[in-house]
Amino acid sequence: MRRDHAISLVAILGVAIIWLGATVASGHSPRLGLDLQGGTAVVLQPEPGTKVKPGALSQAKDIIDRRVNALGVAEPDIELQGNSIIVQLPGVKDPEKAQRVIGTTAQLYFRPVLGQVNIKAGTCSNPQSGAATPTTTTTAPGVTTTTAPAATSTTAHAAGASTATPSLQLISFATATTIPPTTAAPPTTTAAGPTTTVPAAPQEVEASKVDDPTQTVFLCDAKTGAGYALGPVDPPDLNGTAISGANATINPTTGQWSVQFTMNDRGAKLFDQMASKNYQKQVAIDLDGRVQSAPTFQTTTFNGKGEISGSFTQKEAKELALVLRYGSLPVKLVPVTQQNVSATLGKDSLHAGLIAGAVGLALVALYMLFYYRALGLVVVLGIMVSGALMYSIVTALSTSGNLALSLSGAIGIIVSVGVTVDSYVVYFERLKDEIRSGKTIRSSVDRGFTRAYRTIVAADVVSLIGAALLYYLSVGSVRGFAFFLGVSTALDLVTAYTFTRPMVVLLGRNRFFTEARFFGVARGLAAAEPGGAA
Repeated sequence: MRRDHAISLVAILGVAIIWLGATVASGHSPRLGLDLQGGTAVVLQPEPGTKVKPGALSQAKDIIDRRVNALGVAEPDIELQGNSIIVQLPGVKDPEKAQRVIGTTAQLYFRPVLGQVNIKAGTCSNPQSGAATPTTTTTAPGVTTTTAPAATSTTAHAAGASTATPSLQLISFATATTIPPTTAAPPTTTAAGPTTTVPAAPQEVEASKVDDPTQTVFLCDAKTGAGYALGPVDPPDLNGTAISGANATINPTTGQWSVQFTMNDRGAKLFDQMASKNYQKQVAIDLDGRVQSAPTFQTTTFNGKGEISGSFTQKEAKELALVLRYGSLPVKLVPVTQQNVSATLGKDSLHAGLIAGAVGLALVALYMLFYYRALGLVVVLGIMVSGALMYSIVTALSTSGNLALSLSGAIGIIVSVGVTVDSYVVYFERLKDEIRSGKTIRSSVDRGFTRAYRTIVAADVVSLIGAALLYYLSVGSVRGFAFFLGVSTALDLVTAYTFTRPMVVLLGRNRFFTEARFFGVARGLAAAEPGGAA
């Protein structure tokens, strides 16, 4: 029996020490949440007047979650609360960057390109400086394309065809929001859409502020800021929900990057209708009012699969694949509030939490040492073992999963110290009862633990049930508190059996620890005869 206790003690200590050492050596540490490292929180709600279908917000939340994670934002927290979607982006301290990340999760449309326009300076926000518009082509699977590079145009062609890139004529409109009527001036230019009238004295136009799929709009290129005149979405029901998947791939022969995409059954029919109407014409991929790409269609039938190829870089191809894969939401969302949490405030909160935890642990350790003497040392060592395991667990979940340690989570861990200490108190008080009934320390430690552990299990199970209910019924930071409280409570059940029990049993069999004058186990348990016979 004594050998079993030694094996159990060595095993739990070995796991704690080796796991903690490996975690530290790897350079990993728990990821911090928004309130500890700073960042941005945005509240999104359906656009006023929008009719929201049942389950649409939940689907939108899942799409935003996948897209934000795919864009590389570290440990985002995205929750659905009533009619609002709360998006927390830890580490994103630039409000404009946060808005770009959140804003690029709105509706995705396919619009015919009427032509390029001069957009008034300042109305195209945040184009990527120095980025060139990639020359792209759109084909059905297996179609070979030949593309001549051009700064402001794109092309593609069907199988067996070789087509030089047609240059789109520059169109400038005199008004900022509408195309002038056909009677305004005689010269006209037609490109991939209805006849457009060009005024005799062209002026710059402003970029459209509303991305209305039923109207002609003036939108900017997401990279260069160049302007496009785009026609209404046709067919009207065609949007990003038609795309079921998209991936960036590289041609091993040419070394060029492309984007291959697949469509669902309904989307494939609508997509083919659009392709037949825009054969050898440009169609813009419009995401949230910004043109992501404008390939020219050189085939009318895609049969549910297609490819966009051209002068893409690896980054551009992957970003476009993300746009196609996660770009469309079932409901139009608008930001209601945006809160920026400074890194300084987060560090102050973390610093204050660490101080509070350290002071609390120190006071608990001093009290247990004073009240239970040598057994208080068991409490201190047990908390250290639990702390090492908890740190390793949180780090592992942060590295491999979508977990971030928030201030509420840290509070849950600190509160769990009380649960852990309660387990020791239950055991030690049971030992007191055993000794007061006339039993020796050596004979009491095993029997006392068996009876005390039932109480410990009952108390911890109640805490686990409460934490589980709190986790599933709550949202936001409260869930973090419940999660870490639950993990810490479950860990207490393990350490109580694998560490506390064998440690106390071994101490109870050692005369030095049981009979020491001021520090002995017997004095801590208030035994009448510290050295009672075994």
